[in-house]
Amino acid sequence: MPKRRHRPIAELAEGLGHEFSNPALLKLALTHASARSSGKPNEDNERLEFLGDRVLGLAIAEILTDHFPEAYEGELARWFNYLVRAETCAEVAQAWQLGDFILMSGGEALSGGRGKKTILANTCEAVLGAIFADAGYEAARAVVRRFWEPHLGEIEAAAPDAKSVLQEWAQGRRLPLPRYLEVAREGPDHAPRFTAEVQIDGVPPERGQGANKRAAEQAAALAMLLREGVWRSPHDG
Repeated sequence: MPKRRHRPIAELAEGLGHEFSNPALLKLALTHASARSSGKPNEDNERLEFLGDRVLGLAIAEILTDHFPEAYEGELARWFNYLVRAETCAEVAQAWQLGDFILMSGGEALSGGRGKKTILANTCEAVLGAIFADAGYEAARAVVRRFWEPHLGEIEAAAPDAKSVLQEWAQGRRLPLPRYLEVAREGPDHAPRFTAEVQIDGVPPERGQGANKRAAEQAAALAMLLREGVWRSPHDG
């Protein structure tokens, strides 16, 4: 098997569009736990990943509220989950060709570590954490906007359907299937506002609102998924 050509991390920084005043931060962000020389937590990228996860969450929440000023919180939460999920972060990492730059043990590399979704996603977040530590939130947000905004067009088609996910969650716990009730309809005919309640025997109900019955049911399902910890809220980012 031919040996992978080592690429200088300056190439990655150039692709990101951020010039590091402290390049050691980027090197740390690229250091997988398998490559650290000791058990010290400051010799791999896990702390920067923790930081970058929070930076990404805030930046994505800001992007969504900017782009969709009329969206309800339930819609924003669903789209948020799609944009911060590991699959999307891994796609961004692949656009950066991040696998070529990650520092890892030979064993991890031989097992396909450079292409593993989890490693790519975690390292992607660590890089964002490094940018934040190097130059602050504005610099990190600029990178998020550049590489995540192209995914905005995917969110409606690709984001999971909350009602379907809730049904799968209930079935996985051997619970009865969710039931949806219309509990209120307010507003004029040209701009109605529906309130729906989702009920699952043995689980406290939740309510949601929307411009039509389907949207209200989706919002109710989402509220239950968020409460039960199945999905994350933007406020948890």
